[in-house]
Amino acid sequence: MRNMKNTKIGTTKMKILQNDKVKMLQFPGLSGDCNISHFITTRRGGVSEGAYASFNPGEYSGDDPEAVRMNRKLLSDAIGIPPERIFAPFQVHGAEVRSIEPFFLSLPLDEQRIYLDGVDALATNVPDVCVAVSTADCVPVLLYAPDVKAVAAVHAGWRGTVRQIAAKTVCFLIEEYNADPLLMKAGIAPSIGQDAFEVGEEVVDAFREAGFDLSCIMKRNASTGKAHIDLWEANRLQLSDCGLAAANIEVAGICTYTHHDEFFSARRLGIKSGRILSGIMLKNNL
Repeated sequence: MRNMKNTKIGTTKMKILQNDKVKMLQFPGLSGDCNISHFITTRRGGVSEGAYASFNPGEYSGDDPEAVRMNRKLLSDAIGIPPERIFAPFQVHGAEVRSIEPFFLSLPLDEQRIYLDGVDALATNVPDVCVAVSTADCVPVLLYAPDVKAVAAVHAGWRGTVRQIAAKTVCFLIEEYNADPLLMKAGIAPSIGQDAFEVGEEVVDAFREAGFDLSCIMKRNASTGKAHIDLWEANRLQLSDCGLAAANIEVAGICTYTHHDEFFSARRLGIKSGRILSGIMLKNNL
């Protein structure tokens, strides 16, 4: 990864990772560790058209498969690993967490797809394997456990947030790799912000029944009376409750709905549109 500059988008200073073809972002804290590499894609660069324009690496978005393949190649060139080493699951807004282990890499492609079906978070401790999630308003969370050299990528829509997918992934890193949560680092990537995330009362009820303190994550529009949920804070609180230090949790503070010209937003562009890919990997420093 190269040619980084600093910029402010939304409320948090993020790093721009830019090359001749595509534009991606990085968290300043996570980017300071030489043992990992990570990225959040934008719409800039790429070859897709229409609502997928132009840098759409989302395999399950309905885009032209050849365009997605070319965008994945641009991404792999930028991060320096083959496209077949970038893994993003077929997400279902659930709370299933799975790991990418050496045995998985030896499986045929169709068996790999079966293994990744119905999964919303991936973890690995294998170098040069990128775990990623695709989103278009939902919350991507990237995790790094420096003490055991393990990483994870989490897809947390409102349903996944209610099901504590971020907390479950932290627990997975603890149980599978013996990671210390106090040392973990996390990044909550661009996604829909509270002002744009108007929800029905059934969503409010789901958060209440799951034990969330609504006073911390919900507000009502004074004019409409409609509820607005803060998914960034709901996931930040999960991570904090799991033992992550507040200083180790970075929040991009960038609303994809508001900045739909820069990031894909299903609420603005429709379901048949592109996806952001947020990924993280361990570097092979041997």
